[in-house]
Amino acid sequence: MLDFDWLVNSAKRILSEALAIWNSGGWAMWPLLGIAVVMFGMGMHILLELRAKGFGRLPEDVWRRWIHRPGERRGPIGEILDFVTGGVSLEQTTTFFEELRTTESVPFERDLRVMKVCVGAAPLVGLLGTVTGMLATFDALAAGAGGDQTMTMIAAGISEALVTTETGLVIALPGLFFQYQLVRGYQRYKAFLAHLETVCVQTLHRDQKREQERNAQRLALQHIALSIHRQMVGSEVDP
Repeated sequence: MLDFDWLVNSAKRILSEALAIWNSGGWAMWPLLGIAVVMFGMGMHILLELRAKGFGRLPEDVWRRWIHRPGERRGPIGEILDFVTGGVSLEQTTTFFEELRTTESVPFERDLRVMKVCVGAAPLVGLLGTVTGMLATFDALAAGAGGDQTMTMIAAGISEALVTTETGLVIALPGLFFQYQLVRGYQRYKAFLAHLETVCVQTLHRDQKREQERNAQRLALQHIALSIHRQMVGSEVDP
């Protein structure tokens, strides 16, 4: 069984070391912290939004059945089907899907663009901290006359330069892979919407074709019945 006091002391030691490293990074650590919060917060928001759509968990045969059974529709996919199947023609259905793609894609593309900016900004801000750290180092070399105080100032400048660079890369690299996975998830969602549009349009086209065939058969039967009626009326009139 682990000693609770040992765990507390280890946590305090790690926290104190982390704070020491943070303080050695200088002013650039605060912008880097803001970039990290925005980037990973936006990424989690996109991830949760994609999972909330439920397109990856719903079997295709289920939502195909929902096209003809509105009463069984559930969740976000059911709401999408309620919206796009309101058209009575192929043109209206296509228009509904265009509106759906615009409504669904704009928020994701905006958030992914913000993530991309943050991924690119993190190493640049780290580089800016590196430059300021090196300037502080050169100032210490120029102004100092040797001794412990000068060496402390030089060490602080070098530490600021290295810590900010490392922090910028530590933020940017996971953010880059995270953004890549989110882009892949968004592309899968766009592919799902395109497949859904294809199925809905094909289904509506088949239904309209069957309706036209039924109407043609109904008109043909009416024409035959009318011809028979005229023949019977004509035979009754003849002596």
